[in-house]
Amino acid sequence: MNMRVPQPTSSTVQVGIGQSVPRKEDALLLRGEGSYTDDLSLDGQLYAAFVRSPYAHGVIRGIDAAAAREMKGVVAVYTAEDLEGQGYGTLKCQVDLPNRDGTPMRKPVRKALATDKVRYVGDPLAMVVARTPVQARDAAETVALDIAVLPAVASAEEALAPGAPQLFEDVPGNLVLDYHFGDAEKVAAAFAGAAHVTRLRIVNNRIVVNPIEPRSAIAAYDRKAGRYTLHAPSQGAFGLRNNLAAAMGVPQERMRLITGHVGGSFGMKAAVFPEHVVLLHAARLLKKPVKWTDQRSESFVSDHHGRDMVFEAELALDARGRFLATRFTGVGNMGGYLSPVGPMMATLNIGKNSVGMYRTPLVEVQTRCAVTNTVPIAAYRGAGRPEGNYFMERLIDTAAREMGLDPAALRRRNLIGAAQLPWTTPIGTLYDSGDFPALFARALEAADWKGYGARLRRSRKAGKLRGRGIGCYLEVTAPPSNEMGGIHFEPDGGVTIVTGTLDYGQGHWTPFAQVLTSRLGVPFDKIRLVQGDSDRLIAGGGTGGSKSIMASGSAIIEASEKVVEKGKLLAAHFLEAAAADIEFAAGRFHIAGTDRSIGIMELAGRLRTAAGLPEDLPKTLDVDHVFKAAPSAYPNGCHVAEVEIDPETGEIAVVSYVMVNDFGTLVNPMIVEGQLHGGVVQGIGQAICEMTFYDEDGQLRTGSYMDYAMPRAAGLPSFTFISQGVPTSTNKVGAKGCGEAGCAGSLPSVMNAVVDALSPCGVRHVDMPATPQAIWKMIQAER
Repeated sequence: MNMRVPQPTSSTVQVGIGQSVPRKEDALLLRGEGSYTDDLSLDGQLYAAFVRSPYAHGVIRGIDAAAAREMKGVVAVYTAEDLEGQGYGTLKCQVDLPNRDGTPMRKPVRKALATDKVRYVGDPLAMVVARTPVQARDAAETVALDIAVLPAVASAEEALAPGAPQLFEDVPGNLVLDYHFGDAEKVAAAFAGAAHVTRLRIVNNRIVVNPIEPRSAIAAYDRKAGRYTLHAPSQGAFGLRNNLAAAMGVPQERMRLITGHVGGSFGMKAAVFPEHVVLLHAARLLKKPVKWTDQRSESFVSDHHGRDMVFEAELALDARGRFLATRFTGVGNMGGYLSPVGPMMATLNIGKNSVGMYRTPLVEVQTRCAVTNTVPIAAYRGAGRPEGNYFMERLIDTAAREMGLDPAALRRRNLIGAAQLPWTTPIGTLYDSGDFPALFARALEAADWKGYGARLRRSRKAGKLRGRGIGCYLEVTAPPSNEMGGIHFEPDGGVTIVTGTLDYGQGHWTPFAQVLTSRLGVPFDKIRLVQGDSDRLIAGGGTGGSKSIMASGSAIIEASEKVVEKGKLLAAHFLEAAAADIEFAAGRFHIAGTDRSIGIMELAGRLRTAAGLPEDLPKTLDVDHVFKAAPSAYPNGCHVAEVEIDPETGEIAVVSYVMVNDFGTLVNPMIVEGQLHGGVVQGIGQAICEMTFYDEDGQLRTGSYMDYAMPRAAGLPSFTFISQGVPTSTNKVGAKGCGEAGCAGSLPSVMNAVVDALSPCGVRHVDMPATPQAIWKMIQAER
């Protein structure tokens, strides 16, 4: 079976780094020729449906599947009891952080199906396998559950309170991690000596991820080879393959993961989920492939959620408004179990990303991470990066208002200057490049900061409240892990890039091809991309943390250098010259000082038919290379938003949005701008409409699109996108990553604008989401 995703075609062009080449992937997707997991069917496949807990918390006393087993088309029903003794592992948290006293964090055990208790609505209890999807779902509804319901707790603050319901016997007080970073004595002294201290209690609201493609999987088992295959959306086939093998308790070579097209993930599809283990178990026992596709309403309670933390944020300033220290003390909601990266967002990433582009000498972060009777929390676009920037930017705006300063002037006073780079932050990160004051100035100019008064008067004349907000950000990308950069010259004359990162909507094929063609001069329209088959990979850190172009781009550059090294030896043979005399440029190998040359594509073609090559020469130009991990990079920018609020309804309209960003080298500016549009809209959605609500019984009251609001294109302005990049030295491309920056800039800029608009009403702070109802109530209270 050929698992290569269908490739686009185009006219023969030569394009390189820095050009806005339209995404060649899009034509195929727009024609409906994409290959998503649910589009795939395997011979003889069966269908699965899951039985999930309708209760947030309770003791499992029994599961009666007798009626389900008798229903038409049902082949099997599996519960946790059926998985025992099979050698399967547990679903592990991969983050190891110490408590403030040095003891290890607690990691409660999670198995694929609940055993002793249920811990959130949606916790999987059983799986029904039948001959059709409808038969499986109908049978699942007949499975009888005997659960002794227990009191539930949905908020981290309540879960940590004395007397709260306890989720795990080995996690007293529901506290899995008591995290601390910073010099508490120095920070306390800075606050004690400060001329002004600003304090805010800030809620970062929980988000349902809602990718356009729900999760899906098809499990198969080859009895002769003793090997599993899982077709599933992911963020990197190689890494998820390894984690799947651990969950199944088998060596990595006995597991294969195949990912086709992916309709969005935003961090969520990077993990091993309980469904994967049970599907693979069933495929092995039933000797047939087993397919499952999530229903949208089911995904609300089965996908990981994002965000959900509450912090008291503090900023100490001297009499001139210079920052002395920040302190962030809060709680992070982990949900019913720890996801692979659950504790990372509210701890490490808050600290690293709250520093931003400012000369803040001291930072302290204190976070208590708690389990609750809610869907587990995992990475969501930015994974702590937007949160850290949001906390800091809200503090700065509030401090400016309290001190009677212009918010732009206060920021400008504390920006790290270009001449001060490289700059080591109190977190230990090292900024190698950038020009923050110049970028900031350009953003204010592009947003017509000085002309705001006229727009404010027009809004007031129309009976609207108007506000403007700045959102500066600097985020720490994920450090690029070891990444594959394979370059294969194919018999049909094409060139294949093999990479361990994975495109789940970003558009990797085009920029990766631009990097390759700029290095080797191979025809752009001849380049293909293989990314989603773990059997084709020798390494791969996957896509996440805005690292793909940094990691894969660097891998392609290094692999290209190896292709040229091999090519010089082979060109010397065919041109009958010394290898030392061969030069390479623009896709051709030349004998120095002559007009004799051979093109790289011609050379690859001759190799396929050449006979009798000397033993010491390469037999192919193909290279399978692994790029070693590079340091993080630091994309940064300044976003300026303006909003109008209708005081009679509380409705908010984002009427202007300007962003200036430093992403270093832009391989494809058009794709980068598209990434920013998407990230900004996700941030606006969280800021003004997306709200996840659990009641006192742990029931999700916003469990469908009837209850959960998503941002719509009709309610958004045109965005002004400006790039002012300074290439980084941390990777061979010079890129800094862009995928999560939109959220990092939009959360603070929009919410600062909302508060500014409401400030005449006496409003000091508004928590997300700033829904019309919430805003209307604030206005009415002040009236």
